[in-house]
Amino acid sequence: MNCFLCKGQLENKTSTFMVEIENSIVIIKNVPSQICSQCGEVSYTATIALQLEQIVEAIKPGIKLHTEISIVNYTEQAA
Repeated sequence: MNCFLCKGQLENKTSTFMVEIENSIVIIKNVPSQICSQCGEVSYTATIALQLEQIVEAIKPGIKLHTEISIVNYTEQAA
């Protein structure tokens, strides 16, 4: 598959996904990703994107219990 930005070759790797929720930053590491070898653009399959949404939704109710930064391991949460 090719990158939609630069048409470079996509490689299956892992990346880190970050999102801000209610003034807190949530970091999800070790996310299976497709990363362009040319420009570095990161993309996710529909399944991975859905799982990321589910992880973020599961974290939202307890976000006030976390500090300003919360780090989640994708492989532990997506299982």
